[in-house]
Amino acid sequence: MKTPSARLAAAKLRSLSPLRPRLAIVLGTGFDLAVKDLENDARVPYAKIPGFPSVGVPGHRGELVIGTCHGTEIILLRGRAHFYEGHALAAVTFPVRALAAYGIRDLLLTNAAGGINPKFRPGDFMLSKDHINFMGANPLQGAFSSKLSGFVDLSLTYDPTLRDLLRRAGRAARLNLLPGIYLAVSGPSYETPAEIRAFRTLGADAVGMSTVPEAIVARQCGLRVASLSCITNRAAGLSNRPLSHREVLESARAVNDKAEAMLAHFVQLYGARAEDSD
Repeated sequence: MKTPSARLAAAKLRSLSPLRPRLAIVLGTGFDLAVKDLENDARVPYAKIPGFPSVGVPGHRGELVIGTCHGTEIILLRGRAHFYEGHALAAVTFPVRALAAYGIRDLLLTNAAGGINPKFRPGDFMLSKDHINFMGANPLQGAFSSKLSGFVDLSLTYDPTLRDLLRRAGRAARLNLLPGIYLAVSGPSYETPAEIRAFRTLGADAVGMSTVPEAIVARQCGLRVASLSCITNRAAGLSNRPLSHREVLESARAVNDKAEAMLAHFVQLYGARAEDSD
């Protein structure tokens, strides 16, 4: 069965609402409740959007919302599909292609991550300055067309302007966003202590099972990208506690109010900047 095109999915999204946001936010594990002050104009399950993959991980609702938050039009993706669920990376990243075809220009990716940097503590937030792809695959494999080359320059994957807005939002919410490098693995098993030691040697500050494929495809599509991680636990070998998805969810929910305040300030700052540039 042929996968629907990103243009078909974008047409579906445009039919849902007269709003035309330029900003989209993917709410990853632990961030599902982090955007509350949203005036919904349209809400749709992923299952009703052509080409969107199914979502089956706790903490990922699997719905798209178009609305206004603090006067700024945005699209929210509540949850994402993961490579470890058995989806191909082309399916995992299809929503990003649909957003690009829709007209989104800026994409904020959020996730829960394990802290590798010894200075990181559960409840901290990391702003990605770069990433390492250890998933063993690349979402651009086979994704060549007459318009989009697979040879994408990732020298500056994470946009300086969006990162600055997030830093300012963090200060307004009385949070210090820690800069760091996110390393992506395929999952779903957690890493071994030996792997974490190796990742730290490579320069990784946090480890997770998402985000990097979406960032790569977003850059191929010409989107500006930012990535925000909630450090929910210390990575394997750095704590005496066993790792579990329940702990990840509980840790993220414990700092939900901080995440909510930070994202609210980010959306406000983004909207003000957009008005100034119009």
